[in-house]
Amino acid sequence: MQAATCKHQWQMVNVQTGFIITETCYRCKKISSYFSFEDTPPLEEYRDKEHFWNVIGSTQSFRFDLQCNSCGQLVEFNELSGLMMCTSCDENCEVDKMMKELAKERTWIYVAFGFLPIEERGHISPEKIAILEEYFTQRRKSTTSKIKIIGSDLIANISTCYAEVIQDVGMLSLTPPED
Repeated sequence: MQAATCKHQWQMVNVQTGFIITETCYRCKKISSYFSFEDTPPLEEYRDKEHFWNVIGSTQSFRFDLQCNSCGQLVEFNELSGLMMCTSCDENCEVDKMMKELAKERTWIYVAFGFLPIEERGHISPEKIAILEEYFTQRRKSTTSKIKIIGSDLIANISTCYAEVIQDVGMLSLTPPED
């Protein structure tokens, strides 16, 4: 079956566990984040050209791709750092306005964001966001509410956003659960 005409049934594949590391350069105050596949988060300081990086935080996480069970199409999500749920922290934010409007339809807003600095690494494409939304919608059993995933480009300054990052708080080891 061709991917263009397929009614995709997405499945999470290529799951890799690790840590999202957030660091700052103490000289220029730049903030950067990346995914580490190590068993423990790297915490040491290091120099990279003109930058002197110090770790300011680490969060256990995982990376994944999505593959259609019907046609085999594989979509990689290497640029996805995580999903955030809007908490309505700034009434002037486009996401907050959208959340309030869609709340009437019982629609939850999640923001797909990439690694920092987003201005340098780019936003997740609208096509990939649509696939993420389709995947999470397929997994929901509820017909009374919906999920809408949007890009972080609607947030004026992601570093001042108080949205809640979706975490797997039960994820206590680097061993993924059995299927």
